Amino acid sequence: MSDTESYVYRYSWDRDDLLSYPFKERYVKQPEVLAYLEHVVERHDLRKHMRFNTAMLSARWDNSTHRWDLTVTGDEQLSAKYVITGLGLLSKQNYPDIPGLDSFAGEMHHTAKWPKNLPLEGKRAGVIGCGSTGVQVITDIGRKVKSLTCFQRHPQYSVPSGDKKVTPEYRRWANENWDQIFAHVRNSITAFGFKESEISFHDVGPEERDRIFEDNWQKGNGFRFMFGTFNDIATDAEANKAACAFIRGKIDQIVKDPEKARKLKPYDVYARRPLCDGNASNGEKYFEQFNRDNVDVVDLKETPIERLEPQGVRTSDGKLHELDVLIFATGFDAVEGNYTRIAIHGRNGLSLKDAWEESGPTSYLGICVPDFPNLFMITGPKGPFTNIPPAIEVQVEFIAEAIAQAEKARAPLIEATHEAERGYSALCEQLAANSLFWKAEDNWIFGANIPGKKRCLRFFFGGMQAYCGKLAECAKNGYTGFKPFARDLTSARL
Repeated sequence: MSDTESYVYRYSWDRDDLLSYPFKERYVKQPEVLAYLEHVVERHDLRKHMRFNTAMLSARWDNSTHRWDLTVTGDEQLSAKYVITGLGLLSKQNYPDIPGLDSFAGEMHHTAKWPKNLPLEGKRAGVIGCGSTGVQVITDIGRKVKSLTCFQRHPQYSVPSGDKKVTPEYRRWANENWDQIFAHVRNSITAFGFKESEISFHDVGPEERDRIFEDNWQKGNGFRFMFGTFNDIATDAEANKAACAFIRGKIDQIVKDPEKARKLKPYDVYARRPLCDGNASNGEKYFEQFNRDNVDVVDLKETPIERLEPQGVRTSDGKLHELDVLIFATGFDAVEGNYTRIAIHGRNGLSLKDAWEESGPTSYLGICVPDFPNLFMITGPKGPFTNIPPAIEVQVEFIAEAIAQAEKARAPLIEATHEAERGYSALCEQLAANSLFWKAEDNWIFGANIPGKKRCLRFFFGGMQAYCGKLAECAKNGYTGFKPFARDLTSARL
């Protein structure tokens, strides 16, 4: 399930399709997302431009031809003037290093490679990880399985999603307001389509604070609860602590077993990707699952996993948790994971992995890297920390227009300068300096969830409006920060 309202989780540029394509619930589910994408492909005759079961194995810049030499599956060689990567922000799966991983006799699945129609009825299931995907999996399968053991690394501040069936009135409102909806998305911080708060936690008294928290709990959505309540939840420690206390109070109200509730209550800072749960398709919610007799939680801070055995998971207290199916909801090697596993070499044979070795993954505008001409990244390092589909649209528009203008100017290269990258990176650091997200333990947003991975800033924290402004400013001023494209383009416009 997405955590984005259905009217935002679609392309903004096809007005006729916006008016006619159906969505039945406030939050789209995986089958609906797939059906929508297949519909767009067919509607715009895009399949002829696609190749499936073909992976890019390497890309090497040839400075003599000003082209990229690509090797793909089957050692086929391709050549391209421009390479645009869409490798995915969260797509390289992360598996924990657990002794005995190969010894487990049951089924093992990562949530990012979920098998179609996986039969779970009557089975003893275990889920390692209770982050965004883990919360959704636990919510969905608790009612199906014989037993469910949740191996929890970090308790979560999850709030209701507010998912509901779409009414005719709701759909009519969306159809009458598409222009305003997408204008609001691009002129907001989170790009989720809701009204973000303009008041500080300190602007109101205790009773009004509780009312605002309760109102947003009832409305639903994790980003709404973090950014629609007060404008300083993510930056002010006192405001953040109040939000934490409110959610812990809700967990105590919902979960009947005091011991389960104790384990499920988080006490660290509320500064991870804000989660929400609750599926209108089946009426299930996350914390409510732990009121089922067949669902239990293991706190891995108290009793860590020692090893996997053929029959299940052995924890440090000596207990063997017998399982038929083990599900890894253990997240991803986020942002640069897929870039560093592919051999991408720019000028003078420099690899992208080596370019990022010292400072961590970085770029100019989240799109281009110096010494890698005509290479563009969609959702690359230091892209906006916002709702992803609108961010992708904005980046694709910028890349497409930059290429069009370079072709018009007959510019041979589009390449970011080191100075521009350093300046943009400094801006990103400045924008993130006061964020409480730095304080969250093992936060994947900074790469801290992967052993040995450099902990550093990987996003632009200024919000969607500011990010769109940076792209617009760059283009308006002749694509500042690029060489020699900027010089050629400026002369072409005179």
